[in-house]
Amino acid sequence: MNARLAEAPPSPGKGRVDLSRSAVSRYIQLATLFRHRIATGAWKLGQQIPTVDDLAAECGVARATIRQALDQLEAEGLIERFRAKGTFVRATPRGGLWCEVETDWSGLLRSREGAEIEILGDTPGLAGEVVPESIGTPAPRYRHLRRRHWRDGQPFLLADVYLDERLSPLITEADLRSKTALNLVSHLPGVKIAEARQTLTIGAADVETASALHLPLNAPVAHVHRAAADADGVLILVADGIYRGDVVRLDIKLK
Repeated sequence: MNARLAEAPPSPGKGRVDLSRSAVSRYIQLATLFRHRIATGAWKLGQQIPTVDDLAAECGVARATIRQALDQLEAEGLIERFRAKGTFVRATPRGGLWCEVETDWSGLLRSREGAEIEILGDTPGLAGEVVPESIGTPAPRYRHLRRRHWRDGQPFLLADVYLDERLSPLITEADLRSKTALNLVSHLPGVKIAEARQTLTIGAADVETASALHLPLNAPVAHVHRAAADADGVLILVADGIYRGDVVRLDIKLK
């Protein structure tokens, strides 16, 4: 998102929001900005927000663009409009950075309390060359699982998991619906993980991701790539996850 947009003032008269340097639709940028103002208390619960005319002047856009942005917030239940009275803050965004992306091994193996895992797809027999490039030597065949993780009725993670198909008989259906990706292989008999890697990048939700995670298009997301190789150097697991940016926290232990 445009840096000047993210730092825009909470009320008119203190500067002008610059939307010109981003390829993201202007109404989506503005919806993100206005949502942030509610979340940070710049627009307080119960407070009347500036008029469409005032916001259009502040942001340098047409009134219709402001209305589109406010439509998003109204659909999310954050604001309420009253004819001849104005628009008021009705609720704050669902908050809480409760989904931690750990950087130590024990943290990576910890299951998220209250999380539920939905299996969206299960495809066996994929050739090793179709698995995203990672560490180690590819296994002959992989089982591909697409999973969506939920908490409190809200999806927070969409993940593609590639599992060395030779390990499938050791993993139960209950495991697939309850264990994090690395936990699927970390305690299997006869399997020793010799190398593991995690990479995190920040991006924006495309159409498919936005639909799956119940997000606005181009909302911030965190892409997390995890991989594990066994003692023979075989890549036994790849997990590519997309986390909602509004509920995830990167936890780094420095000592």
